[in-house]
Amino acid sequence: MQDGLAMVVFWCAVLMLGFTFAGYPLLMNFLGRLKSKPNPLPTPSRWPKVDCVLVVHNEAARIGTRIENLLSSDYPPERLHLIVVCDSCTDETAHIARKVGGIRTTVVEQTTRQGKAAGLNAGLAVANGEFVVFADARQQFAPDAVTRLVQHLLQPGVGAVSGNYSLLPPADNVGSGVDVYWRIEKMLRQAESRWDSTIGCTGAIYAIRCGLFEPIPPDTILDDVVIPMQIAVRGWRVDFAEEAKAWESMPVVAGREFHRKRRTLAGNYQMLFRYTRWLLPWQNRLWWELICHKYLRLVAPGALLALFMSNLWLARGSTFYAATMGGQLVFYCLAILGILFPKWRTKLLTLPAGFVFLNTTTLAGFWYYLRQGGRGGWGSHPPTQPHVQSAG
Repeated sequence: MQDGLAMVVFWCAVLMLGFTFAGYPLLMNFLGRLKSKPNPLPTPSRWPKVDCVLVVHNEAARIGTRIENLLSSDYPPERLHLIVVCDSCTDETAHIARKVGGIRTTVVEQTTRQGKAAGLNAGLAVANGEFVVFADARQQFAPDAVTRLVQHLLQPGVGAVSGNYSLLPPADNVGSGVDVYWRIEKMLRQAESRWDSTIGCTGAIYAIRCGLFEPIPPDTILDDVVIPMQIAVRGWRVDFAEEAKAWESMPVVAGREFHRKRRTLAGNYQMLFRYTRWLLPWQNRLWWELICHKYLRLVAPGALLALFMSNLWLARGSTFYAATMGGQLVFYCLAILGILFPKWRTKLLTLPAGFVFLNTTTLAGFWYYLRQGGRGGWGSHPPTQPHVQSAG
């Protein structure tokens, strides 16, 4: 009886993990290929007005370069405006933003620290363009990135579009594993986009139709998933613009990536418990994609533990299960070696290290979510009336 139960647990865990990390990407890639090739992107005779919203906190060291990068876009300059929301900045961020941005920049100053989500709400409150592009301070855009995002939004039925975010070459084994994960993630988003809609966008580079924006709770962690999903559940498509490129200014390293991924995964838990109606087929046509893409990954650490413990029990009297147990032990030993010796750069170590790292941060994200009580903003201060001033 116990052996039978252990076998059920073992094979359920194998199927669940296999589908989460391989089956769903393969299925979505197949479904995406069933769709006809997309039409050429439109080029309008008159480009629509675009607001680019950037929420920052104490970014004096790089805000000037970032604004110059955004305003040097090949998009018609008279149709592109920048909104910089300074979230209780105590340095020279606001002053530099006004000086560098000139008349093409509006600075919104929040006197208390409220978080990125509240900053986005404040930025959209003063936006008057047809489209809004979201950006972060760390990254850089390709010159044609804004143009490509807008071209996707000009397609009928498209309400939001994610850009293509690239990482610098990784600095260690964990970073290399995360880089592989990110490349698979981008392929998955492209396939979802071809089939219907990608689940979420990349916070560093995405855009929406301004009229579709709904203010989000100020403690929202994953604005780049919640905002596009709010648009998708209203019947619009969320596209993926592979040619709209942004890149990171710092290489991926384990320590910094741990904190970033922990917060991102906490956001997935927050979204799961806050927007339960998105799991209902009659409320959200993308319900199964949301579960397969986002939520199955949250239970993967539990499935890995179940796989290990059931395999340990079954290995006592079976050559087959003893071999699978040995395979698991070798895999985890390679992961530990990859983490302990980050400069031994080989796929034999980087892939296990990256996989174990990502599933460990999933657990850390759950603890972070519980500890924060579901709150995810940069700060927990009460909202205040922002001070809006155009530069120049």
